[in-house]
Order: sequence, then structure tokens, then C-alpha cells
Amino acid sequence: MESKNTTSTGNLGESIACKFLVDRGFEICDRNYRKKYGEIDVVAQKRGRLCFVEVKSVLQSIDGSRGYRPEENVHRQKLRRLSRAIETYLLEKDRLLEKWDFWVLVVFIDKEEKTVEIRCIKDVVPARN
Repeated sequence: MESKNTTSTGNLGESIACKFLVDRGFEICDRNYRKKYGEIDVVAQKRGRLCFVEVKSVLQSIDGSRGYRPEENVHRQKLRRLSRAIETYLLEKDRLLEKWDFWVLVVFIDKEEKTVEIRCIKDVVPARN
């Protein structure tokens, strides 16, 4: 079970990620699409192309000495679950023939300084197995 602080950090990070995407011309289609085998944090689209987004949010100082790479938590098993959730989403929404991308957005939040840094990793390909 997630702690309340972890959940609120995740929700804040997802809201920041959505604003990041909207500011770049995306329309948010869905948030927190859940299935028993996985969850898609954000589904957005731009010019008819879907973008499935995994958001990793971290509360910490933004000083360049992080050394921690939250995107490394998007490992092979996580990608398999996400791939299954994406396929189910496409089927349920009758969008199987549409082109799509999968991105990871890492949101570093420094509450003391009231600053945010976003690292965008584009064109991540979920496992097909």
C-alpha cells in the first residue's frame, strides 16, 4: 500500500506532466487508466497520434547531483504490463489502427525552492511479450 505522501507526490507529478504536454500542443484523453495488470498514467494525443505516458515523480532538490534515475524503474516487467494495458486501451476505445508512442516523463519536484524539472524520454517501446 502506498503512503499518502507517495500518492500525493505522484498525483502532483502527473498534474505537472499533463501541463507540460498541454503546453506542447497535446490534448489529454485519459489519466490513470487502470486494469488489474497495469496502469497508464496519462494518455494524450497530438495531430491524431496517441501518446501513452508513464510519469515518475520525485521529491528532491534540483541541484544536478541527483545520481538517481527514476526512469530505471520502468523495467522489462513494467513494460510488459504497460504494453498489455495499452493494447486493452486501444481495443476498448476502438483505436487499434492508430499510431502511438510511449514516453516516460520524470518530474523532479523541489518543494522548498518551488521549482520543477522534467526529463522527457521519448519513443520508449513497450515489450510485446
